[in-house]
Order: sequence, then C-alpha cells, then structure tokens
Amino acid sequence: MKHSLYIIGGLALAISMPSGLQAQTTQPKDTTMNRTVVVEQEYNPDIMDASKVNVLPKVEEPTVSKKEVEYATTFFPATSVPAGLMNPYTGKEVQPGSTPGYVRAGYGNLGNLDVLANYLFRLSDKDKLNVRFQMDGMDGKLTLPFTDGEKWNAFYYRTRANVDYTHQFNKLDLNIAGNFGLSNFNFKPGSVNSKQKFTSGDFHAGIHFIDETAPLRFNAETNLLMYERQHNMLNGNDANTAIKETIIRTKGDVTGAIGDQQSVTIALEMNNLLYSGYPKDVSTGDEYFKNYTTLLLNPYYELDNDDWKLHVGANVDLSFGFDKSFRVSPDITAQYIFSDSYVVYAKATGGKQLNDFRRLENICPYADSYIPALSEASTILSRTFDTYEQVNASIGFKASPYTGVWFHLFGGYQNLKNDLMYSSQALCTSSTGPIGNTLTFQQENTSNVYAGGEFTYDYKDILSVAARYTYRNWNSNRNEYLLNIKPENEVSVSLGLQPVSALRVNIGYDYIGRKQEPVSFPMSDVNDLYVGASYNVFKGVSVYAQVHNLLNKKYQYYIGYPAEGFNFLGGLSFRF
Repeated sequence: MKHSLYIIGGLALAISMPSGLQAQTTQPKDTTMNRTVVVEQEYNPDIMDASKVNVLPKVEEPTVSKKEVEYATTFFPATSVPAGLMNPYTGKEVQPGSTPGYVRAGYGNLGNLDVLANYLFRLSDKDKLNVRFQMDGMDGKLTLPFTDGEKWNAFYYRTRANVDYTHQFNKLDLNIAGNFGLSNFNFKPGSVNSKQKFTSGDFHAGIHFIDETAPLRFNAETNLLMYERQHNMLNGNDANTAIKETIIRTKGDVTGAIGDQQSVTIALEMNNLLYSGYPKDVSTGDEYFKNYTTLLLNPYYELDNDDWKLHVGANVDLSFGFDKSFRVSPDITAQYIFSDSYVVYAKATGGKQLNDFRRLENICPYADSYIPALSEASTILSRTFDTYEQVNASIGFKASPYTGVWFHLFGGYQNLKNDLMYSSQALCTSSTGPIGNTLTFQQENTSNVYAGGEFTYDYKDILSVAARYTYRNWNSNRNEYLLNIKPENEVSVSLGLQPVSALRVNIGYDYIGRKQEPVSFPMSDVNDLYVGASYNVFKGVSVYAQVHNLLNKKYQYYIGYPAEGFNFLGGLSFRF
C-alpha cells in the first residue's frame, strides 16, 4: 500500500477541503487498514519563514504506485492557496493507537508561542468528530532593515479553531466542517496603519464516493467562506476602511469507468465572490470591489495500468462580472514506469488562481488590498485581477535504484498572466501632505524557466536525508524590478536522526537567493540553519525544542520587514 505524508498546522483556513486541516482524522476507507496521524515531533513557530513565500510555482510530479515507498515534495509549494503563514509542523504517520488526544505547548525568546490541542472523538465505527485549536506567533524587538539599527516592537499572532465531522456510509463519506481564523499583527513605524486584523471563517459540507471499483462515481461539496480585512487604505487617506469578502464555492465531479484501467471525468467548480463594507471611489463613484463569478470546467480522460499513467484534459475557465474573461489551459500528464522503480514523465497544466483575500494575506500580509494607479496622471485605485497560469510544462525523471533511495531530476517552463507580487515601499499622500508608508500589490505578466533536482534517503526509522535544489530564470513584460522578490535559487537540506527510540533529532538548512536588480531596497538572501530535537520522557509525555537562524543572519521575507534573528522555542507535548 502506498503511504502518504500529512502536513499538520500552520495552514490558513477555508480551503475547499477543510478536512485536510485535521491532525487526527479518518481518511477514505483503505483496503488494508485505517490510518491516524499522531503528532510527535517538534514544531517551528517562526512567522516569517521560507514556507510562506508564495512565489514558487507549484510542480506536482507524478508518484510511483508500484512500490511501497514514501516520497513527497515538501519544498515550499507555491501556488497552494493558501500556503500558510507559518512553517507547517510535520508529524509522522503511524498505526492507529489508543491516544486520540494531543496537547502541545511551548515558549521561547522573542515571545515565540506554540499552543496546539487536538482530540479525535470516535463516536462509532463510522462516525468521527475532530476538534482542534492552535495559537502561535511572536512578540519581540526586531532590527529594521535599511535603517541605522532602528528597533521595532513587532508582534504577529494567529489563532485557529476547527471542527470536522465525518460519517462513513457503505460507499460514501459525509463530511461537515467549520473553521475559524484570526490574525493579529502590527506594522513597522511610519506605516499608514499601526496594526491589522484578519478574521476568517468557513463552513463546509460534502459527500465523497469512496468505492473506486464502481462504474460510476461522484463527489459534491459546498463551501461558505467569509473573510474580513479590518484596515485598508482607500479613498486617498482613509486607512480604517474594513472590507468583507464572502465566497460561495460549489464543487462536483462525475467519473465513469471504461473497463478496469480507463475512466472519463467531468469536474465543475463555481465561485461566487461577494464584497461589502467598502466605499466607492469619491471621484468616479465606481466600486473598488465588484461582485463576480468564476466557473471552471475540467473534463479529462485517464488511463492507469502497470506501465502507463495518462491524464488528458483541459481547464476551461470563465469569469462573469469583474475580470470578465474566457481562458483555456492544458491539463495533461503522461508517465511511464519501467523496471518497477524508474519513471519518466511529462506534464502540462494551468488554470485560474483566485486572488481572494486569503491569497493576498498569504503572499504579503503587510500589503494593502488594492493596486495603485498605473501612472502619475491617474488617481484611480483598482482591486487585483485573478492570476492565470497559462501553462506550466515540465519533464522529469525519477528513480529508486536501491531500497530507501530516491532521486528526481526535472525542468520546465511556466507562464503567468497577472502574476501577483507586491511593490517596494510607497509613500501615501493626501491633501494635507504625507501620511505614511505602505506596501501595495502589483501585477505583471511573468514567465520563468526552471530546473532542479532532489534526493531522499531513508534507513528504517534511524536516518532520513532530503535535499532539493531549484533554479529559476524569471522574466517580466514590463517591470523587471518587481522580480527582485522572486526566488532565483532555492536550496533545502534536512537530516533526521533517531539514535534511540525515545530521541529524535533534525538538522536543516533553507536558502532562497533572489534576482539581484538595482533597486532602492534590496532584499537579502534567506539563510536559515536550524536544529531541533524531541525526547519521550514518559509514555505519552515528550519535551521538544527548536532553534532557528543559528547563524543569526539578517534577511527579509517582505520588503522592509525583518525576519527573526537567532530564535528558539521549547515545550512539552502530551498524548492521551
């Protein structure tokens, strides 16, 4: 049976499948066993870390299903929406046990806080209720870049609460979930706003067909997603305008089998985006945020046998109202498996990326919700258009020549329309003069050619090694200096050791090198060397500690906003 890796914590709310947020849950019925995630390792509570830099194109390589191996790409998925504002905590997947409860609490320098509680109620063999609460963040003095050592009393706290219920019928899963999120943080001195608050909530209900042998299968779900940005810079000098966004998301698909190895699927997704609370442009009377609807149709054909996996389809995207458009992109994947553990593949994908408020927060929480005037002669503000990935084409080779060893080589090309970035600091003015600085979003058509490789090795439960390198050559149609925030070189290396059953140690290094353009505020390359450990003191009781930025490097994930220097966190975890 092929295993999978589950990512716990640090993810923002209200994705279309909220059940993925659970720390312990029942997955669709497996022919061999039910699986439960038990969180055991240490947690990295850094706020400004590499995993939140949402500028890396998502490259999902085909996986090998003929061998029982674990292989997952964990290097900063970029176009996941949302990707999360903090480094995710990763727990090991283990056999289900008798400990449905988990509590973790830790504290460190710079006010680093880590609190997580999760309990899985096994109401019956077919009914599961998962309740989860998480709070993490920091509160401490940071040194501002581009200054003579000026200090900033920074804080950033995130709170998440989730409730998820699943009932298993004979061939269907009924899933109902509710999620709440709150982000509180402040801006650096001299900004238009002194602080910001994002409030989000969502409700999800869905049914999912789990009998893979049935000739006709279907899935359907509906989601109500709500989000409020408390402070927004609109109408020239009004920095206290609150904007509310409501999304009604409906998804469904129907699959018909053609024999044992072939199938045809038609998938449909509709998003209705509604806005309220905003003012109109005082000069034109136009609305800054207009309601609109997006519709995605994704028909595809699949072939899956011992040697070939083919997925041939198209993404047909329509928008009505704001951002009215009609676009088509490919949805094609072909992979060939030979000698049991060698794979060559080619794929070409694309599609719309909704630039809703959740994605704006993910890309840059410190940026305002609008796009500034495109020229000095214009004073009209605009909201962001949705980004469209016209094509993301890649080829690759994956192999496992020895047990526990995997390596992967890949390369490709990506083209993005209205790619969402943020600009360097802008000075806002009013009729009475300057009122402060802010970051604003910008949109450009961009493209990049990328290539890289990765290597993983696992020896029993004693040793694990993972390394990945990616190079990207970015181009823009108009504004090359905006590419200064885009990564050019990315390196991720991690080493895990378990010398004895009670002790786990992890060592890692993350590097992001950016394109060096002559700009007023250059962003330093990210260099994060970290180490962590956890030790089981008693049955169900562990101590853990994590230290980041061991080299005490000064760098930013956002222009003008410093990352933490040397920082550590430690605490206790309990399973019961």
